[in-house]
Amino acid sequence: MREYATQMEAARKGIQTEELKKVAEKEHMSPEELMPLVAEGKAVICANKNHKCLEPQGVGSMLRTKINVNLGVSRDCKDYDIEMKKVMEAVHMGAHAIMDLSSHGDTIPFRRKLTSECPAMIGTVPVYDSVIHYKRDLDTLTAQDFIEVVRLHAQDGVDFVTLHCGITRKTIEQIKNQERKMNIVSRGGSLVFAWMCMTGNENPFYEYYDEILAICREYDVTISLGDACRPGCLADASDVCQIEELVRLGELTKRAWAQDVQVMVEGPGHMPMDQIAANMKLQQTICHGAPFYVLGPLVTDIAPGYDHITSAIGGAIAAASGAAFLCYVTPAEHLALPNVEDVKQGIIASKIAAHAADIAKGIRGARDIDDRMADARRTLDWEAQWACAIDPDTAKRIREERKPEHDDTCSMCGKFCAVRSMNKALAGEHIDIL
Repeated sequence: MREYATQMEAARKGIQTEELKKVAEKEHMSPEELMPLVAEGKAVICANKNHKCLEPQGVGSMLRTKINVNLGVSRDCKDYDIEMKKVMEAVHMGAHAIMDLSSHGDTIPFRRKLTSECPAMIGTVPVYDSVIHYKRDLDTLTAQDFIEVVRLHAQDGVDFVTLHCGITRKTIEQIKNQERKMNIVSRGGSLVFAWMCMTGNENPFYEYYDEILAICREYDVTISLGDACRPGCLADASDVCQIEELVRLGELTKRAWAQDVQVMVEGPGHMPMDQIAANMKLQQTICHGAPFYVLGPLVTDIAPGYDHITSAIGGAIAAASGAAFLCYVTPAEHLALPNVEDVKQGIIASKIAAHAADIAKGIRGARDIDDRMADARRTLDWEAQWACAIDPDTAKRIREERKPEHDDTCSMCGKFCAVRSMNKALAGEHIDIL
């Protein structure tokens, strides 16, 4: 019998869990350094007690920035085997979390396969699954129906659930009166909004929050407080709907912590670059330092097909300014369900953003691999360069496709290579160019 219900309760009691010890080692910290961060809610260890194959990770602004990958089937793309292939490729490429956003078919076997075979953190959005699970239209579902799906996901071993608790009936009037360009672009937020409009009832995830907290405490599920009113275009960034929801999420964070339930807070989607840092600081203040989990932010609205790049730009700024968790964006964003290559491109872009931010924040050990890359480049040690590269396969392929005449050069500079010339000059050797 565990002496604690959640990682937060253990940290508050001074208990060093196995998960905490592993995370501390990964972060180049001592358990004694990490424990107060978990106890205060400034770092979370998403670790459902039923996820037996989990390799635990810590999420917090003072830890390495983590990457989430969204996957799952839809009515138009419903091959679960392909999705599982994407999952394992994502984990191989270094994704720290997989969110199953499936919106079609029998979701239970796939979710249970994830929590029995995938070592990454597993997240879900239970409101998506509610319509599928009950096979009924949205307006026929009851508040208790939604809560039971949260319980089902917790029992299945999901480590964190996105719940759109901060949108209330007051939000309906705000959306109607303020004439946002993009209204609500959160899929889960739009479902809750629609359910409230059709039934006349309050948001069940807000109204029955205490009951949900009891479920999360029982299974040690981290709540990711969803930002239903996140901006879906630059024009809607930092508006009243977004900020007022954030204030409510701050209140809900404190209520969760009072029950030893861990919390992450989700952040903006589309936002001009000059607003990102201020938004990160505002979240840290309003939500009491809880880890911030951002989708992007995308810094322009006009790059369909390249939104992994617009997201990486915003993600680097966000993480350097305090965000802890980046939700990847792929080239297929706004266009289609991502394929395996889209997933790869999205992960690489997010990893670059996260790593650049970790260097800027001075995270312990973050720059070590960059220094090793510099040493490898100085000595023209290609194998050592592949070992340091975020995507060594692509780097090797490019060099092989455009192979130079001499191994100590590349096909860009040839014998004009500055590194080669300097090495020879400093060694007192003749520098042959022609």
